[in-house]
Amino acid sequence: MRKAWLVVVVSLGTALAFVALLVIGTFSAAAGLFGANAGTKGAVGLAKGAVPARYQPLVQKWVNLCPAINPALLAAQLYQESGWNPQAQSQAAAQGIAQFIPGTWAVHGVDGDKDGDRDVWDPSDAIPSAASYNCSLAKYVKKAPGDPTNNMLAAYNAGPYAVIKYGGVPPYKETQNYVKVIRTLEKSFARPIGRVDPSRQAAGAIAFAQQKLGTKYLWGGNGTAEQDGRFDCSGLTQAAYRTVDIELPRVANDQYNAGPHPSRAELLPGDLVFFSDDLTNSRAIRHVGLYVGGGYMINAPRPGAVIRFDKIDTPDYFGATRVTEDGAKSLPTLPPAA
Repeated sequence: MRKAWLVVVVSLGTALAFVALLVIGTFSAAAGLFGANAGTKGAVGLAKGAVPARYQPLVQKWVNLCPAINPALLAAQLYQESGWNPQAQSQAAAQGIAQFIPGTWAVHGVDGDKDGDRDVWDPSDAIPSAASYNCSLAKYVKKAPGDPTNNMLAAYNAGPYAVIKYGGVPPYKETQNYVKVIRTLEKSFARPIGRVDPSRQAAGAIAFAQQKLGTKYLWGGNGTAEQDGRFDCSGLTQAAYRTVDIELPRVANDQYNAGPHPSRAELLPGDLVFFSDDLTNSRAIRHVGLYVGGGYMINAPRPGAVIRFDKIDTPDYFGATRVTEDGAKSLPTLPPAA
């Protein structure tokens, strides 16, 4: 639930005019940014809070094993495999935060914390093992043509022999999709270098949210007829982006990973803005809004309130995400069970 930092009391007509001015002004300022490069070139750092604080030192330490991995790439793999759940277990018997199957763990598990025990359920062992396994695969396929990191990921999914046989990422739909998903998620976990490209779908998402101003909040609300068209915070942002054919996850802390993360100074209309009581951990995010410019967002703040404008500059401001279609598609939909 969102703390009521500010209530903007305006009529709907005035509100729409207000947001129009914000959006037009900010988009005009950003018009020259299309085509700018952000991505993960150069030294790759982690986006603020993207990796839970207790795992961040492990991720940063163990990516130095080989040049084919970096902190954002390893973080993307761990998130895609388990959603940072150290007790995750899949139907295929994959176990722990890195989702090792027992046979692979028996060969590639390492004692990362040097306590004399290789424990697949202990992130202090499992995260170093994931980094070590990736680097072993990279070594196996180092002579294959193409991008070394893509080949490493393909070997992780299809085995190194397939990469060697086909001279790079093999023509398997599952493997090609796996490589694309991890490389896309990598951008979400990386601290951007340079500007993040503006969103081309943002205007449509904002237009939907504008139409919902004044609607009463409903916990768990998805805007259905049975719910009288009411929303909670992440239900509103999910519905707004659905109108422009981008399907976001249902909960706010997963929506955070749907694209790269612009800085506060680089926010543009349509960015998702997030709030948390723990500013070191994206998994603790508890609120999301849709930025409209000028330091304001449209959001469904809490029970008893209505969808409205609020300022984003509050002590619990966590960060922002510029939603992309590929970013949303890369997010896991059915994480392993605890």
